[in-house]
This record gives sequence, C-alpha cells and structure tokens, in this order.
Amino acid sequence: MSNTRRAEYPRPDFQRSQWQNLNGVWDFAFDDEDKGKEERWYERADFANTQIVVPFVYQCAASTIADLSYHPILWYSRLVAYEEDAEKLRSYLCFAAVDHEAEVWVNGRYMGSHRGGYTPFSFDVTDALHPGTDNLVVVRCEDRNDCSQVRGKQYWKTENDRCWYTPSSGIWQTVWLEKRPEVHISSFELESDIDTSMLSIRVILNRKPYQPCSLTVDLSKGGVCVQHAVLSMHEQTSQWKIPVLEDDYIDEIHYWTPERPSLYDIDFALACDQQVDEVHAYFGMRKISIRDGHVLLNNKPFYQRLVLDQAYWEETLLTAPSDEAFKQDIERIKQMGFNGVRLHQKIEDSRFYYWADVLGLVVWAELPSTYSFNPVARQLSIESLTAFIERDRNHPCIICWVPLNESWGVRNIYANEEQQRFAVALYHLVKMLDGSRMVNTNDGWEQVSSDLCGVHDYIPDGERFSHVWKDLESLLEGTVQGRMIYASGYSYVNQPIMVTEFGGIAFNADMVGSHWGYAGGVEDERQFFSRLRSLITAIRSKKEIQGFCYTQLTDVMQEVNGLLRIDRSAKCSPEEIRSIITS
Repeated sequence: MSNTRRAEYPRPDFQRSQWQNLNGVWDFAFDDEDKGKEERWYERADFANTQIVVPFVYQCAASTIADLSYHPILWYSRLVAYEEDAEKLRSYLCFAAVDHEAEVWVNGRYMGSHRGGYTPFSFDVTDALHPGTDNLVVVRCEDRNDCSQVRGKQYWKTENDRCWYTPSSGIWQTVWLEKRPEVHISSFELESDIDTSMLSIRVILNRKPYQPCSLTVDLSKGGVCVQHAVLSMHEQTSQWKIPVLEDDYIDEIHYWTPERPSLYDIDFALACDQQVDEVHAYFGMRKISIRDGHVLLNNKPFYQRLVLDQAYWEETLLTAPSDEAFKQDIERIKQMGFNGVRLHQKIEDSRFYYWADVLGLVVWAELPSTYSFNPVARQLSIESLTAFIERDRNHPCIICWVPLNESWGVRNIYANEEQQRFAVALYHLVKMLDGSRMVNTNDGWEQVSSDLCGVHDYIPDGERFSHVWKDLESLLEGTVQGRMIYASGYSYVNQPIMVTEFGGIAFNADMVGSHWGYAGGVEDERQFFSRLRSLITAIRSKKEIQGFCYTQLTDVMQEVNGLLRIDRSAKCSPEEIRSIITS
C-alpha cells in the first residue's frame, strides 16, 4: 500500500512551513459492538485487525477495504515520530475533515472531540508527545445513519436511492501535525473593497497576548511588493484597512474575475514573546453585488453560467484521488464554457477552492443538508455553516452561500412558521459572518428571505420552458414542478432570478436498471445537443433571468445525467457544449 497520499499542504490560503503530513497507512478496526472504549483501545496499538489508507474512507476502493456495509464506529491508530523543537514551538494535530464525530488520544491521553463531518479541527498535543520516540495517535469515529447529521448526499439506508449515494465515514481529508508558537494566528478575515482600493484585515489570535505583539503584513503581486505594514496587536482580535496599489490606472487588471483570476500574496509575521508565527495566504480584489435585479461582479453585469457538481469519484467517493483531480475538473468545466460551479451538498476540500481561485471559477458554496427538523439537526447545521464560512470566507472564487436546498431538512417550510424562522435565521447568520456575498437561502422553491430567486425546473425542452416561463409574474406567484416558488407569507421582491437546476439530460443507453436521468433520455449526441440548445436558448431569451446552473458535471452512481462519466471521460464534444453554453 502507498504510504504517501494527498501529500500537498491542505490549506493554501492559510499556510505554515513547519508541518508533517500524516496521510498514508494507518491501522484500522470496526467496532460494531462499541467495546473499544471499555477495552481501552486508545491506550494500545494491537486492537486493529487490518490497515487503511488515509484519507480514503473504508467504503471506497482506494482505502484498500472497499466495504459498503454499515459500520457506525471506526478506530484508527498510527505511530508518529516526534522531535522536540529547539524554538519550543507547540505541536498541533490537525484534521481537515472526519465524518461525523471524532475523539482523539495521543499516547493514551485524551485530546478532545469534534462533531461535524465536513469541517476542520485541531488539538494542541505537545504535552502528550514523547520526544525522540514513536507516539501512538488513536482516533475513534462515529458515523450513524442519523438524519439529524449534516449528511448532504450520503444516504442513510442500505441501498442507494434516487439522488442519494454511498456514505463516506471516518477520516476523509488530510491529517497533519503542525508547529505553532504559543501565541499564534488562529484565523484572519480578508475583505477587499474595490471602490476604495482598500483591503480590510481582521486577525484573531489563539488568545490575548501578555504583552503587545508586532504584526508585519506584506502584500505582493508577481513577486513585487505592493504594501508593507508593521502593526501592533494588544488584543486577541485587531482590525485594520490597508491601501492596495493598482497595477494600472486605466485597465482593471488587478481585479479577480473568471477570465483573469488576478491574485495577491499576503504574508503575516506575528512576533510575540521572542517567537514568530509566519503564515502565507493570498487574496483577490473582487466585489459581488446586486442592483435592480442584476448580479454585478466588480460593478459590471455578470451572467452566471454554472454547472452543478456533486464531486464524487469512482474509486475514492467524496475524497478527491489527488490534488491534480481538482485542477483537472475545473479545467474541464471552463473548457465546456461554464464560468462557475454550484458545489452541491458538500463542503469541499480547501484545495478545490484554491484551484478555483487560481484558475478562475466562481463557486456557490452550499451547506450539506440534514433530513430531520429537530434541535440536534438545527444546532449541527448552525455549527457546520459557521465553521464553513470561517474557514473559506477568504476565497475570492466564492460569491454565494447556500444554507438550504429544496426544503431538505425543513420539509414543511411552506406553511410551518418555525421552519421559516430557522431558514431566515440562517440567512441572517450568514450575513452576520460574511456580509460581502450573496445568500440563496432555500434554493429551488418554497423560498423565504433571500438575495436571489433560484428556481429548479427540469422541464424537458426549450419550447415548453418558454411557454411555462412566458408570464414570469404569474409563475413567481405560483408553482414550478408542483412546488410553490415562495413559502407562505413571502413573495418575490425584485431579486435576481436564476434557473439554478435544469437539464439533467441522460443517454438512453446509460439508463439501465436503476440508472436514471431527468425527463426522459436522448438516443445520441445529435439529440443531446438539440435538447441542450433549445433549453439554453429559451433561458437566455428571457432577459429577466440572470444565469443558470446545468445539472450536472458528472454521472454519480445511479444518476447518469452528467456531461461527463464518473471517470471524467466525455460523453460528447466539449467544444460543442461550449458553443451552446456561451451562445
């Protein structure tokens, strides 16, 4: 088995130099009887009866286990070498994502726990480590078929059904050990203002320093210094505005756009108690706004040509097989003429957002759904949404947050005032955490307070689409696909209108057994292009519509309506798709 998988640094937007990748072969065991704690597996390395390749889940082939049966409790262990740092830095054990709940021990000492299968966490493990020897790291994971969990497309029953798929349990993103000073940068928020050419910076330390710290901020572009500032931090959180000099006083080449994804480097150096914490990041000068029913990017009309991406892979499920796989997917998306992606029901690995920043692709960032409405589900959604925004708000590619989809988890939202209040609360929570982006609160139908009106309509051809959408005012007061577009008590108030799911065209040859597509299939490439062209033409001819999102990028298991197969091979000409999408 390979001992080095997904070896790249997991957070390019928040990068330290002193780190050790812990992906690779770990010892592993199922604990269906839940006896591990009672037998104190966290103190021993002999409980495992097999091995697994991290960060791939036991359900997938790349893990070398490929077991699709239900195992709610999993244990991992591995030995980690550790040498004491001459600078007396602290060691943090970091997890990019573990589904759903994790408990961690080092050398038998309990480090802590985390819940939420899509969000990162870390523990200061310095005092539990023994220098000059191997150290036992043990992780217990629990992932039950519970609809209160933030699940997304991970199905909770034995067989996949409709548009729900094989779950991913346990460690499914990178694990690493990282060195940090005792007082260090915990997080930072970057918000660009193109109207004043300023960058707002908020830096949060892990704790209030005992004495003032010096923070050096260096902005550069293409290796050339743009701005240098030395600031003082007296509190745990401080905020400043720094001018960003323009590259050109005529052309806006310093703005980030999908066509020209211009990025600046930013380096922080926090000097505190004779220790220095150095963090490298980047940002883009980019503004997303709404005016008179139009979406503007950098104060110019922006027509969004999105594709829905569920981001599954055949051999690795929710975990990308490599960093290159993210890059290639984005290149394929752009090759087919799309300028953005709706990352559906998944908080993706940070590397995806990095490549979207670098290559130029706008992203709608969507919270995976729960499927129950109860206090536990509500709290887990709030926790995950908050952590999602805190981790990824600095990515210029992200232009819209999507807390809910098609009333999943709030199935009675049309008339249930408690569910409506919850959805509206999520809208305002996002606006409080990040007021610089759009929010599409409940994408699809039964909408409440929202910046956008996103409608799902899998009508099969352009002629019928034009007929149904002819009287837009009546449509917005009524239904689509048998569901009311607005929840009771809410109505359209001049938000930008988008068709945020449509198409889903499958080939008849692929629709065998349980495999399916939307509204009947097509026989061949000619019929596919004819149907796609009729739909795009109808949508583009309706001037009130500000963009669309085509379903979908790839086939996913039984859902075979992708533009690509799940192995990313093309079903038909990408160039012809591009000519239609961009027409």
